Amino acid sequence: MPERAVSQPALRARPSLRSEVVGFIRHLSGERRLSAHTCEAYRSDLGQLEAFLEQRLGRAVCAPDVDKLQLRAWLAELARDHTSSSIARKLAAVRSFYRYLRRAEPGRDNPAQGLATPRVKRPLPLVLRAEAAAELVQAPAAASVPPEIERALRARDRLLLELLYGCGLRVSELVQLDLEALSERGASLRVLGKGRKERSVPVGEYCWQALAAYLPERTRLRHPKTDFQDARALLLGRQGQRLGVRQVQNLVRSHGAQALGRSDLHPHALRHMCATHMLEGGADLRVIQEFLGHQSLSTTQRYTHLSIERLLQVYDRSHPLAVASKPVRR
Repeated sequence: MPERAVSQPALRARPSLRSEVVGFIRHLSGERRLSAHTCEAYRSDLGQLEAFLEQRLGRAVCAPDVDKLQLRAWLAELARDHTSSSIARKLAAVRSFYRYLRRAEPGRDNPAQGLATPRVKRPLPLVLRAEAAAELVQAPAAASVPPEIERALRARDRLLLELLYGCGLRVSELVQLDLEALSERGASLRVLGKGRKERSVPVGEYCWQALAAYLPERTRLRHPKTDFQDARALLLGRQGQRLGVRQVQNLVRSHGAQALGRSDLHPHALRHMCATHMLEGGADLRVIQEFLGHQSLSTTQRYTHLSIERLLQVYDRSHPLAVASKPVRR
């Protein structure tokens, strides 16, 4: 009888790029605890790469189909109608995706590793003087709102601005604040930051006063027909619902235009101002890093900058040549 042929083990088919992206996004959300917005940005960027390759190759693609040549073609396509910052973000998403794949299978290549990142111009953040920030925070007192809930909305907006400027909160952190985030004595807030990391943020005297003025008025913010009111949220809309990011952005823009004539003001600018004014006041950069909830000090350095007056003061006080060059008064 003829010998039976020994079958060769079948080569395991590579999973599709789409299925591996799904696993990557699950990893970002579940293990790294990135925000839903960040996960969606990664998913969208990698989805654009997949669509480009499917059109270019005429078939479904898997991760090994992505090489430097394909990536360069994709980046060239993106350069037609995308900014350098957008391209840099998409390239970073690809790098992160292949680093994730390499951890599961160390032999895999990262085709994005050798590609140069487009140079991104970082504009200086909008930072106003402390006097202008004080005017902005006091702006709700002159706001025009319906008389039946006038005091409640004014008190809410004053607290909102105090929390953004006085506590340096991100707008996403602000809208997630619950009543239970307040400490018993109101001296601090429990804030859920990026990566779902919790930190304690001190509440200053002015912020505490704004909080004390708002809480009794909060009961007025409820739906006029259903009497609905979110029982947990700290900051409420006029119909009792938790304030959203877009609403906060519109409120800051409105008060900025009214108080300072700056319709370009946004919530993150108040966070910039908070950090910069703390630095100018003598706060240590490491303290500001902890206060803002930054993972790395380099991030804090990007969010803060010394005013030219402060820089000159430090130079005159500390640099030996500055002292030596001053004329001697007789």
